[in-house]
Amino acid sequence: MGRKSNRAKEKKARRLEERAAMDAVCAKVDAANKLDDPLAAFPAFKKYDRNGLNLQIECKRVTSLNPLSVEWAFELTRANMQTLYEQSEWGWKEREKREEMNDERAWYLLARDADSAPVAFSHFRFDVECGEEVLYCYEVQLESRVRRKGLGKFLIQILQLIANSTQMKKVMLTVFKHNHGAYQFFREALQFEIDETSPSMSGCCGDDCSYEILSRRTKHGEASMGHTHGGGHCGGCCH
Repeated sequence: MGRKSNRAKEKKARRLEERAAMDAVCAKVDAANKLDDPLAAFPAFKKYDRNGLNLQIECKRVTSLNPLSVEWAFELTRANMQTLYEQSEWGWKEREKREEMNDERAWYLLARDADSAPVAFSHFRFDVECGEEVLYCYEVQLESRVRRKGLGKFLIQILQLIANSTQMKKVMLTVFKHNHGAYQFFREALQFEIDETSPSMSGCCGDDCSYEILSRRTKHGEASMGHTHGGGHCGGCCH
């Protein structure tokens, strides 16, 4: 009886440890989501004055944005991405994409010109993926007139900065393999790696999938490599 009892105690202790670890992960996500402005501590990143551009950068919850700005972001995403979606197994699902972009958990980085008109944005969320607290970038979209001027890279660097300051472990994103420019941009210019949860790594569908999940670890993620807790799941929690 003693040996069985000890095994039961050890199993219970492991469950309690995993639960405590997941509670700590969710607490970080909740704390990040309670911020008024994740960019407030970094005023130098609230402007982009390079390569002929003079832009102001803001970071807001979708619930604090003018609905016209969200509609602009949706229309830009449709213009830039609809054909790429239609070339994938996902297809373009307009209602689902609109709901995703208006979800109350959504945060937006918006770049505005001198007339306060939006010209670029990133939609991101603080979430949990496979037991780790992450900043997940859903979209980064630029109008054609502001491309190839370093702005896209600047927006992703802001996301990395925010992820570090909120103690997230990774910045993650999904990219279509057939979107060659974007894939090369993230893998080479920004040094994102193929995440272990990506289909090509996990073996769930391999080459049949039209996308990869990419990630880049923050300093907090680098420090905790090898200590991921199995209590998480591949999908969001803490809602």
